[in-house]
Amino acid sequence: MGDACFSTQLIDGDGVFNVSGLDNFMKEIKLGECGLSYAVVSIMGPQSSGKSTLLNHLFGTNFREMDAFKGRSQTTKGIWLAKAQNIEPCTLVMDLEGTDGRERGEDDTAFEKQSALFALAVSDIVLINMWCHDIGREQAANKPLLKTVFQVMMRLFSPRKTTLLFVIRDKSKTPLENLEPILREDIQKIWDAVPKPHAHKETPLSEFFNVEVVALSSYEEKEELFKEQVSHLRDRFQHSIAPGGLAGDRRGVVPASGFSFSSQQFWKVIKENKDLDLPAHKVMVATVRCEEIGNEKVASFTADEEWRQIEEAVQCDYVPGFGKKLSNLLDRCLSEYDMEAIYFDEGVRTSKRQQLESKLLQLVNPAYQLLLGHLRTRTLEAFRESFDKALTKEGFAVAARDCTEAFFEKFDKGSEDAAIQQVKWDPSKVRDKLKRDIEAHLASVRAEKLSELCGKYEAQLTKALAEPVEALLDSASEDTWPAIRKLLQRETKSAISGLESALSAFELDEATEKELLAKLEKHGRSVVESKAKEEAGRVLIRMKDRFSMLFSRDADSMPRVWTGKEDIKAITKTARSASMKLLATLAAIRLEEDGDTIENTLSLALIDTVRPGTTDRSIQSFDPLASSSWEQVPEEKTLISPVQCKSLWRQFKAETEYTVTQAIAAQEANKRNNNWLPPPWAIAAMAILGFNEFMTLLKNPLYLGVIFVVFLFGKAFWVQLDMGAELQNGFLPALLSLSTKFVPTIMNILKRLADEGQRPTSPERQREMELQPTNRSSYSNVTSAGSSSVTTTENGPEYSSPVTK
Repeated sequence: MGDACFSTQLIDGDGVFNVSGLDNFMKEIKLGECGLSYAVVSIMGPQSSGKSTLLNHLFGTNFREMDAFKGRSQTTKGIWLAKAQNIEPCTLVMDLEGTDGRERGEDDTAFEKQSALFALAVSDIVLINMWCHDIGREQAANKPLLKTVFQVMMRLFSPRKTTLLFVIRDKSKTPLENLEPILREDIQKIWDAVPKPHAHKETPLSEFFNVEVVALSSYEEKEELFKEQVSHLRDRFQHSIAPGGLAGDRRGVVPASGFSFSSQQFWKVIKENKDLDLPAHKVMVATVRCEEIGNEKVASFTADEEWRQIEEAVQCDYVPGFGKKLSNLLDRCLSEYDMEAIYFDEGVRTSKRQQLESKLLQLVNPAYQLLLGHLRTRTLEAFRESFDKALTKEGFAVAARDCTEAFFEKFDKGSEDAAIQQVKWDPSKVRDKLKRDIEAHLASVRAEKLSELCGKYEAQLTKALAEPVEALLDSASEDTWPAIRKLLQRETKSAISGLESALSAFELDEATEKELLAKLEKHGRSVVESKAKEEAGRVLIRMKDRFSMLFSRDADSMPRVWTGKEDIKAITKTARSASMKLLATLAAIRLEEDGDTIENTLSLALIDTVRPGTTDRSIQSFDPLASSSWEQVPEEKTLISPVQCKSLWRQFKAETEYTVTQAIAAQEANKRNNNWLPPPWAIAAMAILGFNEFMTLLKNPLYLGVIFVVFLFGKAFWVQLDMGAELQNGFLPALLSLSTKFVPTIMNILKRLADEGQRPTSPERQREMELQPTNRSSYSNVTSAGSSSVTTTENGPEYSSPVTK
């Protein structure tokens, strides 16, 4: 079954190129799929010489033929294009407007030359249709046509070798063997006569043309023979591009997909009346067409559903197999380009392929970089989790080393999985960033762990030093600071040993480890210094407490009773000396064994002061505390300066003076209380003057009972008011204090007496009183009077008081 015939007007009579018509024509016949496997045949000849008729019979086309009954006139205008039927490979047939037509006139030969040049530029085979009876004539119509063909050929800088197939129409009885030499001779004469460029002065005709001659009988007179001869000629066009075929020499052929663009450019250059450079034109066509193919492939790749899914997935997370998937997509796209561009110029094709590959890689590079970013993030997060778990089982350095190696290996495998075959992108920048992130995390964790570790040992050291140092400073003896130094050395050594053992797991450099150990040692000293400063801040309170303890209590820590036998002056001096020793202890920090004279200086200035009888004025005028610093003590180690010690001592004495004064007053009051007996003369006077009253009492014993009751009441009143203690503070203060207690005390005594009279005696109490009757002689009368009687009833014993009865 024959192929369908498709035809279009390629160039109209006014020289306008039908771009859309050619594009539609190529789509209809699927020319773009042919690659280089196609041929172009065109026909030239005088107007009304039967060109269209020959083409229709030879190739099965449907070009318009002249109607002989209507007269001889122009039939074909411009250039028409059709596809030959049932001929392999795909053969394009161009029917050119006839030459020497009366419609264009004698002088209008521009379009003839333009169409001839166009046909030579794009055709593999050019049929030259001529009458048999014109052969051998000097002015026949075929010579201007041949002259035109040869002249325009010179405008091709690098013309390709075209087959000129002379078709002798209406062959007479003269054998073809006799006609062909004459025709070739005429052709050679025309070739020699055509002016040529200097480079082609000696170039033979065979360099440009492959001349073939064929003769056909008259179509009108011998139609059947004509058709038979045309059928034989048709066979020569089968596989015409094969070696030895009519179009075997195919230098500079344009791939089928670039035929439209190439034809347009040829016609454009011809219309602009420029010389044609076929190699340059070939490169230009290849450049444009390969770029178009490349753009199509980029658009196809962008619209590819698989690529879109990958691109969308990589926005959210790492995509396993990314490199393999992208490599397959890119390889498929580049393979499609190679298939479509394989017939174009190799240099251009390769260059445009590289550009296409670059565009595609540029298109996928953001996704690749984003993928590496996800890989880095995932690796870093997994590293953190794994490292935290490893820290519970291993030391820091071992865990850091093992985890780092393991996860860098995972990153390398992931980056290999993401690698694209078409390009060797270096993931080292992302790897370096991952390395920096891991190192930063390790540094952060290391700093945190070291801080916790150091804080732990610092807290232990603080706990081990704070309270003992405070107790030692409070004792304030000569051995205080040596004991503190010994304690500090022992506890610091223990803490440093523990920290050093713990730091071995971190594998720190020697300088860092020494720095941390020195920091811990410094912390121990700072704890001691801080405690010393804290105690120095409240030294006055400590001094007063010590003075009060030593002054108000004896050697057995019992409160002193100032009976009048104590040496208050000696006790005061001892207590003040102890307070001064406390002041001397807290005056400076003594963590080094360097000696100082602070205690001697304070003792000399504050305790061993010059007696009033001293006559040496130079000694009296010398004040060892009139300074802001101690000898042999650095300023940073000074807690209380000499001047401050003097001021504190003055305040201390002023605030303790009252206690001493009260002790002296109590001692004197006690002495007075112990001398309660009146003088002997007073006793004698009382005996003489009171004899009558004494006799009265003897005669009336009731007075004795009243006096005894008054005595008991006074004794209770004395005890309740604690008048002995009150009088120790002085008569006037005691009087004021007793005045406020007098009435409440009397009311309390009366209430208690009333309560005792109304309270029933419990069985236990009664039994106790029966067992020990003699122990309560002073209350026997009351007990006997208030005893209860016991009666027996049906329910058991009952108790009743005499009042009830």
